[in-house]
Amino acid sequence: MEWLVVLSMLAASAHDFQMKAIDGKEVALAGFKGRPVLFVNVASRCGYTPQYKGLEALHQKYKDRGLVVVGVPANNFGGQEPGTNEEIQQFCTRNYNVTFPMMSKVSVKGSDMTPLYGYLTQTGGDVKWNFTKFLVGKDGKVIKRFESNVSPDSPELIGAVEAALN
Repeated sequence: MEWLVVLSMLAASAHDFQMKAIDGKEVALAGFKGRPVLFVNVASRCGYTPQYKGLEALHQKYKDRGLVVVGVPANNFGGQEPGTNEEIQQFCTRNYNVTFPMMSKVSVKGSDMTPLYGYLTQTGGDVKWNFTKFLVGKDGKVIKRFESNVSPDSPELIGAVEAALN
């Protein structure tokens, strides 16, 4: 875990990280420079799973203005994301017609936490449950964190997205 802490502390923004897309291809988050990004740790068997519908609606409404919604599958909470990347992708497409970018399954807390989440959780502490949302500005810095119970269509989240887009 020590290298994660060091790497996360050295990062100036979310743009300093790379992840794998759900299809296994490398994704340099620097490609999101100039666009706000909503990172969401997702799970297929959670009470909050229906938020996929709202996340897709948010993606459709704001993608042409620059917002990027990024799903980050994680199995850290109650074993609610047990599937393979292929199974997760099929579930999201079949049940929610997800078209926003999905990353490969990672850990978002603990000793095996993916470095991006080490950065995102520097302020506000560990992710507490599935569907925690981090809004990152055009500069790659965290603007606001929204806990699981904040729905993608909540006035609070929509207002923050609108402000980040302007």
